[in-house]
Amino acid sequence: MGAITTAFVQQYKDNITQLVQQKSTKLRGTVRVDTDFTGEYKFYDQLGSTSMVQKTSRNQDTPSIDPDHKRRRIGKADYIHAVLLDKEDQLSMIVDPKSSYSESASMAAGRQIDDVIIAAYNATAYSGKSGGTSTSFDSDNQIAVGTSGLTKNKLLNAKRLLDNNDVEMDDRFCVVSPLQIEDLLKTTEVTSGDYNTVRALVNGEIDTWIGFKFVTISTSRLPVLTGTSNRAVYCYHRNAMQLAIQKEPSIRIDERPDKNYLWQVFMSLTIGAVRLEEERIVQIACSES
Repeated sequence: MGAITTAFVQQYKDNITQLVQQKSTKLRGTVRVDTDFTGEYKFYDQLGSTSMVQKTSRNQDTPSIDPDHKRRRIGKADYIHAVLLDKEDQLSMIVDPKSSYSESASMAAGRQIDDVIIAAYNATAYSGKSGGTSTSFDSDNQIAVGTSGLTKNKLLNAKRLLDNNDVEMDDRFCVVSPLQIEDLLKTTEVTSGDYNTVRALVNGEIDTWIGFKFVTISTSRLPVLTGTSNRAVYCYHRNAMQLAIQKEPSIRIDERPDKNYLWQVFMSLTIGAVRLEEERIVQIACSES
């Protein structure tokens, strides 16, 4: 990690350039977002499907249908990011770096939001009246690696699984890494319409294929499946995932009297995420060998 001395005057820089990095959250817009979150936990009540009853005789008793009530629990965690700027160091710099430090902290907050969502894709969810029942990812919605990376057939399989669960056709997303996009290019013929479509996906000319809006995340941010070297890709509907924000990213720039009145750039964030419904999300295992 570079020290602040790398930004001193002798480096002959008139500004501070942010190194390449993901600069904002990419996944917040793919999930449900709740900003009304107080307390340690919040519960989301759900209602399952019901069926009609056939009327078989005149004047028969009215049937009573018991609704299938469910609920999911979401917790929270606090995240912080702090950078100290000694005033003597600042005197040796051409520019005031506090705004750049603030920008860097904001970028870190965006990536943290994505990491919390990604971790919740296949994490144990907690259900029931008090949130005491653990619910694992649905094995029926897991597509095996099959010794291959991401392929068109795997995406079609994911689409079929969601369709069979009557998941809405709109607001479907596929979160992948650049390597999985490369897999798609390698497994289609150069002359095929599929190849041209994927190439357009890479070039940013389109962002949707097979009904999924693609979101590309750095490979290191998507998880490797436990006990394997296979990368997990997730296809899901927006309503599959819930992000709860108790405290939006908040930044303060203050003097620290306990540190000889140096400047501190401080960012904080309080969030949680949970998988709301297993039927709305599919996990695809992708080989990277």
